[in-house]
Amino acid sequence: MWKRLWSLRHWGHVFRRIIPLLRSPKVPIGEKLLFFVPALVYWVMPDALPFIPLDDIAVTMLLMNWFTDRAERKYGAT
Repeated sequence: MWKRLWSLRHWGHVFRRIIPLLRSPKVPIGEKLLFFVPALVYWVMPDALPFIPLDDIAVTMLLMNWFTDRAERKYGAT
């Protein structure tokens, strides 16, 4: 798993797929909110997790990775 997170090819895939997945009518709004709400909360209140030294962008990228993998697995490539 860690090797994949360091792969530029993997991140290229995530960045290419995130917008189409967020726009897709196949992915329910509840699934999309599983990405937006935690990202928004962390961007607005980064001090809510003071003991995790990750930058806002890193948290957003990890959420993008998680959402892309989950949506593609559950709803297929859209």
